Amino acid sequence: MSHPDRDALYEQLQQTPYFAGLDAETLHRLASLATWHEYAPGAIVFLEGEINAGLYSVHSGWVKVVKFSPDGREQVLRYIGAGELFNEIGVFLARPNPATAIALEQSVLWHLHRSVLQPLLTARPDLLLHVMANMADRITYLAGMVADLSLHTVEVRLARLLLDAATDGALVRHAWLTQAELAARLGTVPDVLNRALRALAEAGLIRVERKQITVLDRPALAKRATVEL
Repeated sequence: MSHPDRDALYEQLQQTPYFAGLDAETLHRLASLATWHEYAPGAIVFLEGEINAGLYSVHSGWVKVVKFSPDGREQVLRYIGAGELFNEIGVFLARPNPATAIALEQSVLWHLHRSVLQPLLTARPDLLLHVMANMADRITYLAGMVADLSLHTVEVRLARLLLDAATDGALVRHAWLTQAELAARLGTVPDVLNRALRALAEAGLIRVERKQITVLDRPALAKRATVEL
């Protein structure tokens, strides 16, 4: 693959809430100091427990962040696509990663090392607050995920995912979004997921197709997703 264009990284940084307020000179400097890395489908970006210092920006492709149980069971925490940033914790501390990041398809990532970002954060408290606010959002999201996994059935979790992730009434299924992958996202196994999909389809709430899941009755699906804790 040819080297990605740093001008494209500059434009990407310019459109990111973290960096949108920075002047052009600073953004160009950041883009010039970033390193790029290419990953094949299934390649490890970083492993849980490794020290990984810095922020990643997805230039192209998709990456997932996952936790593995001792028996190998997988829980997907997040999917990251082009234009998105991840691993904010690596900006602040040289601490072991709390999860593993894996490329889902051929992907190119930019990496901004902590040594590049920390002086900028020190000089720009407004930027530091943006990063901290985003980390707070992630913590809130993970707390909600824990509650879902602990307190709600797979059918309820599936309904909520479809309501949150559907664009124009449909969840597009990338080539990598297999039944097993979707099950890992919901903290279950494919057989249980298939039963939940079938139940919602038979109720007329969704239509399951090879390349997408279409929401047919959003109000009824929202009702199915709303339960007392």
